[in-house]
Amino acid sequence: MRALKAFFPFLRWKAIVTKKNLSNDLIAGLLGAVIVLPQGVAFATIAGLPPEYGLYSAIVPAIVAALWGSSWHLVSGPTTAISLVVFATISPISPVGSSEYIDMVLTITFLVGLFQLLMGWMKIGRLLDFISHTVVVGFTAGAAILIASSQIKNFFGVKIPQGSSFYETLHIFFSRFDEINYYILIVGLAALFTGIFVKKMWPKFPYMIPAMLIGSLVGYYFNSRYGFDVTEIKTVGTLPGKLPPLSFPVFEMDVIKKLASPALAVTILALTEAVAISKAVALRSGQKVDTNQEVIGQGVSNIAGSFFSAYPASGSFNRSGLNFESGAKTPMASIFAAVFLAIILLFVAPLAAYLPVAVMAAILFLVAWGLIDFSHIKGIMKASRGETALLFVTFFSTLFIELEFAIFVGVLMSVALYLRNSAKPDIAPYVPNPLHPKRKFVNSEDLPQCPQLSILKIDGPIFFGSVSYIEYVTNSIREKNPEQKIFLLVFPGVNIIDLSGIDFLVKLIRDVRKDGGDVYFSNINKFVFKAMKKANLISVIGEENVFDSKPDAISVILPKLDQSKCQKCNLKIFSECEKRV
Repeated sequence: MRALKAFFPFLRWKAIVTKKNLSNDLIAGLLGAVIVLPQGVAFATIAGLPPEYGLYSAIVPAIVAALWGSSWHLVSGPTTAISLVVFATISPISPVGSSEYIDMVLTITFLVGLFQLLMGWMKIGRLLDFISHTVVVGFTAGAAILIASSQIKNFFGVKIPQGSSFYETLHIFFSRFDEINYYILIVGLAALFTGIFVKKMWPKFPYMIPAMLIGSLVGYYFNSRYGFDVTEIKTVGTLPGKLPPLSFPVFEMDVIKKLASPALAVTILALTEAVAISKAVALRSGQKVDTNQEVIGQGVSNIAGSFFSAYPASGSFNRSGLNFESGAKTPMASIFAAVFLAIILLFVAPLAAYLPVAVMAAILFLVAWGLIDFSHIKGIMKASRGETALLFVTFFSTLFIELEFAIFVGVLMSVALYLRNSAKPDIAPYVPNPLHPKRKFVNSEDLPQCPQLSILKIDGPIFFGSVSYIEYVTNSIREKNPEQKIFLLVFPGVNIIDLSGIDFLVKLIRDVRKDGGDVYFSNINKFVFKAMKKANLISVIGEENVFDSKPDAISVILPKLDQSKCQKCNLKIFSECEKRV
């Protein structure tokens, strides 16, 4: 049974699929299908694909991710950021909307799924925790601006060449400001203001639907009264009312080489989104999410999606949040949503013939605005200069360089920031507070210290990145207090030590002993102790110099100090000093 659950993780939650839970899931699934219908069309537009592909991406991937993932509430499907990256990476190498373009997209979907599956099997999904949330906030804000700029031509009716950069788009738009088509603009504004009004008055109601309806009615009126030749109001066109057709990625090496780097960028972004969303919802639901299983689920869903006309899918924040708030209890809600969407697609597809492109542009403006997390941006700017720099570097990289490289820049800076913070663990003199009735030990450089004994508390990893800093601090202390020849290193916060850290400690011990002193250790984490023993460090230290607690260490060390110096010392740093003098 354990082996079966490893291969078929949905067996783990079959016990909670009760009649009552299924009724809740059914309602949540129906709401989810209604929400994803306009979103799917909008996101496919961003990705440069026919509108139906956005809906296809919300059917098979959503079902497979629900069955093979870990989260009970995560809903997978098309997302704005992924759609934008797909368009930005494929459009330069293939004509947008062509059969070759679609084949490329299906291939990148397969590669993304393969990368995700490998990451899950290798159990490196937890590496995603090292990607700062600031990177996601900065990239998403930049993506929002790019999405809005890409729809300027559709909202205002100004001719802007396909594939123009952010800067080129703005330059061309303002140089052709007098070419605005006011019929198209009015249609777009009608949808935009309707969406804003509905969103403000009824926040939980899917604003996209009334915005589409009102915008379509205004567009239909203009085309009926003045004719398309005058208004030039284009529509999305009739969608094929059918289930996702079978498709096949391209497995030619030349194509795979072209798409490997973009696929890796999409993989990182998609997994970061999915894992972050699943954890956020799990905090509210009380569920424990298995990160690696979620990574595997995303991988399997994208591999399956590539054979059912889907482009890369990831976790959707809006739909996952709605799924939880609608009362969903199990992943069956996501499956029901996909099934309902497939049924709706068969009946409402022809209505897309009345949906103006300008209306989709207005909806994407609203989507883009919602992507900018102003509260988090303000919080980041107040909290940390380093995080603020990371935010703006990622944001401007997204706007002005190729998107996959913007993701890599953000990730690399995120890891660099983590290493910088980890490279400076807390290390300070650890001394008794004379004002405390029990002389509680505190980190302080201002309180009096024992002239012969230096107690240092280290909180943080001792690894290749932090060794230089720790060595600098210990050397400074030895130079500043040359009479302190005995050292007690207190390790309660040291949870990692590598070979560089062990080499440093060996050198420190030898240097101190060469000067006539000694080094003692206390409160060592059992995993760190195991690593130290395996590297033969404990034999270098001497087991008699390793203690479970600080009081045990001090009681052994104090009698070994130069007693003549102790007799002359009036500081009485330790409570034991008063008993002995």
